[in-house]
Amino acid sequence: MKADVVVIGGGPNGLTAAALLARGGLEPIVLERRERVGGAAVTEEFHPGYRTSTVAHTAGPLRPALARSLQLHRHGVEWISPEPRVFAPLSDGSGLSLWGDPARTAAEIARFSSRDATRYPAFHASLSRLSAVLARLLELTPPDITHPSLRDLLPLAGFGWALRRLGRADGQDLLRWGPMAVADFAQEWFETPLLQAVIAARGIHAMMAGPWSAGTTANLLLQAAAGGGNGAGSTVLVKGGLGALTAALADAARGFGARIRTGAAVERLIVRDGSVAGVVLAGGEEIEARAVASAVDPSRTLLDLLDPIALDPEDVQRIRSYKTAGMASKLNLALAGLPRFPAAPDGDPALRGRIHIGPDVDALERAFDEAKYGGISRRPYLDVTIPTLGDPSLAPAGRHVMSIYVQYTPYRLRSGSWAERAGEVAEAVLTTLEEYAPGLRGLVLAHQVVTPRDLEETYGTTGGHPSHGEPSLDQLFLARPLLGFARYRTPVRGLYLCSAGTHPGGGVTGGPGANGARALLRDLAS
Repeated sequence: MKADVVVIGGGPNGLTAAALLARGGLEPIVLERRERVGGAAVTEEFHPGYRTSTVAHTAGPLRPALARSLQLHRHGVEWISPEPRVFAPLSDGSGLSLWGDPARTAAEIARFSSRDATRYPAFHASLSRLSAVLARLLELTPPDITHPSLRDLLPLAGFGWALRRLGRADGQDLLRWGPMAVADFAQEWFETPLLQAVIAARGIHAMMAGPWSAGTTANLLLQAAAGGGNGAGSTVLVKGGLGALTAALADAARGFGARIRTGAAVERLIVRDGSVAGVVLAGGEEIEARAVASAVDPSRTLLDLLDPIALDPEDVQRIRSYKTAGMASKLNLALAGLPRFPAAPDGDPALRGRIHIGPDVDALERAFDEAKYGGISRRPYLDVTIPTLGDPSLAPAGRHVMSIYVQYTPYRLRSGSWAERAGEVAEAVLTTLEEYAPGLRGLVLAHQVVTPRDLEETYGTTGGHPSHGEPSLDQLFLARPLLGFARYRTPVRGLYLCSAGTHPGGGVTGGPGANGARALLRDLAS
C-alpha cells in the first residue's frame, strides 16, 4: 500500500494536518491506533445513557480561520460559548463570575474590591494588546537558528514589527512578565485572593508547576493569545462533546481526499538512507510514503517508533530528557440532578461555563506541594464543567454530567500504583467539591477516573502529559520539543512532528497540526 503522506494519530492535530495536506493536493492516510478517531478529544459513554468529553472538555479554541478553511460548519459543528465564561465559588456561599465583557466583569469584582474593579479594564486591555501580537507567534514556524533563510526570517520580522508597534511600555511588560511567577503577576494587578487565584490558574494549567514557579506567566500569555486575549480567558464547548469536533475534522479530511484507518497501530518507521520511507503496522503490514507526519508525542515518535540508530546519540539523550511526566487526571460524574452551589442559585447561568475551584493562590500552591513529592493532592485545583446545561442530549432527561479536570495528580507516585490509588482522586475531588456544592456526593450515580497512567496506556501520551510535554520556558517555541527539532522537521528526512509536543503546544486548537502541514507542503513542493 502507498500514500503520499502517512499521518500517525487521529487526534485533533493529526486530523487537521491530514485535512490541510489533502486540501493542498496530497493523498494522506491517517493511521489511528484506537478503534475511533479523536485521541484525547472524544465523546464516550461512561455510564448507560451518560456521555461526556472523556479527557479534554473544552475546545482550544480552534483557530477561527482554520475552522473556516476546513468548513467545519458544514460538518455539523455547533460551538457553545457560555457566559459568564468562568464562575469561581467560595465555600462561604459567595462567588465571582468573569464575563467576556470587561465592564460586566468589573461590576462583579466591585463586590469584592473597588480598587480591583477599577484595575480590571486596564488588565483586560493590556492582555488583549499583548495577545494580538503573540497570536502571530503561534502561527509561525520557529526559525532555523543555525542556518536562517530569508523565507524563515520574513515572518519573524513581521512579528518583530508588530512587537515594536506595541510601544515601549507594553513591550517592556511582555519581556518582564514572561519569566515571572504567575502568582506575582496576579498580585501585581489585583488584591482580591479569589481573583488572583482565577488568573493564576491559567498560568499553571497543564503544568507540573505551582503559581510561585518561575515562567508560569508565559503559559498564561500563550493561552491568552490562543483564546483571543480576553481577561476572563476562553470557554468554548461543542454540542455533542469534543468527539463531535474531531468527527467533523475527520469528515473534512475525507472530503478533501484523505483516507482514515482506525485500529491501525504503527509499530515502527521505515528509514532508508537517512530518509523515512513509510511505516510498519502491528501485524507486519507496510505502507510506503514520501513523508510521515507524526501527531503522537515526540518521545513516542523518536524513541519508540524510530530506530535510535537513525539519530545522533546526543539527540537521543536529549529526547530522553524531554519532560513528559503528567500531573492531571479527569473525573467524570453521572448525576441524578443538578448540583446546588449556594453561590449560584438554581437557574443561575454561572454554572454553564467553567467552574474554577481554588480559593486563593496559597491553596493552588499547597496542591502543587503535595504532588511535587509524588503525592495525590488532597485538595486539588479543579476546572469543572456541567456540559448538560448547554447540551441536554448528553444525559437522560433531568439528569446531568459533570466533567472535572483535576490537578495535581502526578504520573510518578511516591508510593503505590495508579491501579491501586485511582479511587483516591474521586474521593479528593468529591470531598473538595462538597464544600462548594453541599449534597453533591448524594447525586452521584457513577463515576469514571482517567489517571495519568490511563492517558499513557489508553490514549497514547507518554508520561500521561495532556500537552505531550511540559510547557515550561525551556520547552517552548524554538525549544519545543528541543532545539533543532522545533521546525516540525526532524534530522530524518521526510519525518515531521505535528503533535501538541510541538509549537504552539497543547489544547484542542489544531495549531501544531496546521503548522506541521504547512512545513511539509512547503518541502514537498520545493
